[in-house]
Amino acid sequence: MARHVRKGDSVIVTAGNDRGTVGEVLRVIPDENRVVVAGVNIRTKHLKPSQQNPKGGLLRKEMPIHISNVSPVVEGKPSRVRFESRKDGSKVRLAARDGSELSVLRGPRED
Repeated sequence: MARHVRKGDSVIVTAGNDRGTVGEVLRVIPDENRVVVAGVNIRTKHLKPSQQNPKGGLLRKEMPIHISNVSPVVEGKPSRVRFESRKDGSKVRLAARDGSELSVLRGPRED
């Protein structure tokens, strides 16, 4: 199934503690329907001292959020996504807000 966001997209968080935050999709996890967005859902892990890291410390890391809680940003506002197949066989994502093209999903088919 085609996803409405892809790696590198600029998205806005529509639900949760980080609602309204705009960030870039760093990773899509299709098996779990989750995405990792830069600067969103940051968790802190306390690290014990080890040989590699003798002082220990804090590790701040973005954690995945559900894909339904993000939407692509168009003109600073969230937009739903429509999919359209072109005559050359490519499939494109269109922003429902203004009809602009978000990206091409597949190139033309070679039959």
